[in-house]
Amino acid sequence: MSVSVISLPRDFVLLQVVPELEAGGVERTAVDISRAVVEAGATSLIASAGGRMEMELTAHGGELIRMPVQSKNPVTIAANLGRLYRLIRARKVGLVHVRSRAPALSALPAARLAGVPALTTYHGVYNAKSALKRAYNGVMTKGRHVIANSDFTRRHVLETYGLDPRQVTAVARGSDLRWFDPDSVTEERRQKARAYFGLAADDKRTVFLLAGRLTRWKGQLLAVEAAQRLRDVGRRDFVLVMVGDDQGRLGYRAEIERAVASADLDDCVAVAGHFTDMPAAWLVSDVAVVPSLDPEAFGRTAVEPQLMGRPVVVAAHGAPVDTVVDDETGWLFRPGDAEDLARRMAQALDAGSERRRQMGEVGQARARELYSQEAMVEGTFGVYAQVLEEVWAQG
Repeated sequence: MSVSVISLPRDFVLLQVVPELEAGGVERTAVDISRAVVEAGATSLIASAGGRMEMELTAHGGELIRMPVQSKNPVTIAANLGRLYRLIRARKVGLVHVRSRAPALSALPAARLAGVPALTTYHGVYNAKSALKRAYNGVMTKGRHVIANSDFTRRHVLETYGLDPRQVTAVARGSDLRWFDPDSVTEERRQKARAYFGLAADDKRTVFLLAGRLTRWKGQLLAVEAAQRLRDVGRRDFVLVMVGDDQGRLGYRAEIERAVASADLDDCVAVAGHFTDMPAAWLVSDVAVVPSLDPEAFGRTAVEPQLMGRPVVVAAHGAPVDTVVDDETGWLFRPGDAEDLARRMAQALDAGSERRRQMGEVGQARARELYSQEAMVEGTFGVYAQVLEEVWAQG
């Protein structure tokens, strides 16, 4: 990753507060920003309960401060406030960046007590069916500035909370273009991906890849229903592969597997589980599928395949409406509608490899311009500079 042209103050110390460091968009963004801060010559701290991305964080110069900030227990939240206050003072933190609601309950008051500016990133469009839940979600607007992870999220924040538009900046998630580069993926990595997904070397069927943690709103069951509709009309020219961590949701994973078995789809639908080499995964697929039942606040599984030259079939709500151009870089379908999803998947099949390749090239060029790691770092550092300048101007 290249260092941002926006310089950070001398002896700058950034503290990001993240619930955990497992796989996910929040964690990925936090670790990427940490790396950019270190490359800019500053100090990066992350307060978190930790997780599988710890080694990557420390390998690039970031420091993990292990703390149970993921907890919603009031006693733990109160204790975290004290822990974070002492950390901010002891390490001379210059800016606190909070990335989730539960940590915000302790991190924002700790920053105020320490006299240090804090900002938040609104990573998701949270459900709010009660006044209490709306108040809980609203804690993410209580910093000096709000970063929204997409234009869609920014619109949601402004409409929901009535903030001054100058207080909310959209900074799209960015991907490492060196990692998401088709030319960098070796044949060995492709073969490992095919083997992991149970795809034989001579299997010529079109591969749809649905990537995302196994949780109901990601729409895996909708995709199974769409696959069944395709088989019911005689399609035998496709396979649907699902990759993603079940994160302990064993009951939901079993429900998906039962749905596959009861529809007699075992030969064309595979639940492959967690897989880390996503560039190789996208390359051994032909089309990505993003059937999320709720709007995606950003939806990196709609952007990453485009970076790898693959078109996307995606539900027409949330941020993917902005990241995927209908009939140019992919196909939009009516959210929650299995019949329309099947129709669009059939269009992707009928488009043929050459048309899909052309769409992939268009999507790749667009995604590389708009959703690079460098663009994300520039946008984030720009907000940091704005917040710090406002504080200095106020004396």
